[in-house]
Order: sequence, then structure tokens, then C-alpha cells
Amino acid sequence: MPTPRTARQGDKVKVHYRGRLEDGFEFDTSVGREPLVFIIGSGDVIPGFEDGTTGMSVGEIKTITIEPDQAYGEHRDELLVEMPWEYFPEDIVPEVGMQLKLVDESGEEIPVTVVNVDEEAVTLDANHPLAGHRLTFDIELLEIMEV
Repeated sequence: MPTPRTARQGDKVKVHYRGRLEDGFEFDTSVGREPLVFIIGSGDVIPGFEDGTTGMSVGEIKTITIEPDQAYGEHRDELLVEMPWEYFPEDIVPEVGMQLKLVDESGEEIPVTVVNVDEEAVTLDANHPLAGHRLTFDIELLEIMEV
């Protein structure tokens, strides 16, 4: 009986996944939606997810844990910014947890999260919301597709 083909660098794959934090909180899933399709090695998904999918065969299900350096990086304090109130438009009332977008000098949008509000300033966090977290994924390889 031939050995089943396994996913490798350059393959286009279709997977279903569930992503959880260490406390069990499910932050994302493809279950109930369209499966995720990506090319292994393209950089379209985090490195640890690509590595975890590599070597799987169609129909295989596995659980992987990805350290921050292979996911969204460590949380970096230099990406916390205190923004004085006068920089906020009057129609925006910042609250902790609110997602906003800053625009830099080149017109690039930077997603930020409000992490603190006081009388003088609003503290914004430009880290990815999953930065600094160890991520666990359940992955099911559905198909290895032609590129």
C-alpha cells in the first residue's frame, strides 16, 4: 500500500482549524465557514501554523501549540502610545477595548486597541491582539490542491 502524500513546502492546502488561547478561549475558527486555503511557505499564515500543517496527510487531524515567536511575536511595550485628548475627533469617545485605526505619515492604517483612558490621555496599543500569547490550533487537512 503506497504511503499517503503529505503536505510540503509550496503545496496549496485546504484546512479547517480552531484556535484557542491557554485559558481555552476560542479566538478564531473556520468551522461553520469556508475552510482556510493557503500555500505552505507563502507567508500568508503565521509561521507556526505553516510548520504545523507541513507533513500532514489528507484527513489527518492534529493539535499544535505555537509559541509567540512563531505566531504574532512578543508583546512590545514600545508599541504602547499615550495620545493626548486633543488628538481625538469630538465624535469619538474612546473606551477600553475599543478598536481604532491610526493613520501614519505615509497614509498607512495602523490598527490599535484602547487600553487605558484617563483625564489627560488615551493609551493605545499597536501590538497585534494575539501578541505575547501561546496559541493552540486543532487542524484538519481537508485537501492538497494543485497550485
